[in-house]
Amino acid sequence: MLNFLFFLILFPSGSSSDININIEGIEELKGSMFIAVFDDPVSFPEFGKQYREMVLPVRSKELSHTFKDLPNHTYAVAVFHDINDNGILDKNALGIPLEPYGFSRNARARFSAPPFEDAKIELINNIEIQIDIQ
Repeated sequence: MLNFLFFLILFPSGSSSDININIEGIEELKGSMFIAVFDDPVSFPEFGKQYREMVLPVRSKELSHTFKDLPNHTYAVAVFHDINDNGILDKNALGIPLEPYGFSRNARARFSAPPFEDAKIELINNIEIQIDIQ
């Protein structure tokens, strides 16, 4: 019985944690920053299909936001700076983003968004991540 109680203390079921996201590399102090947390590799990084989101006004060169009480799980984070505040990540005719964006673990891919696997973070305790937008 004592071993079982010890296990429950170390590994509580159904526990939750916080992700504190620090965004750096902001060059223009206008528009909004879209921050999305994804829990599904299939929907990553399609905005509109995220697990949680936050939109913040861009008023400084660095932004932070904490998503509180997320179930301990595997996630990936995507952000983009909507400079013109039209609610979408603007792209050119070839589909290349025209506005700054970034992903957890600062994952990058050459011609598309990185796979979920490259951006994934394991949430088992409160964590802090940094995302550099480009």
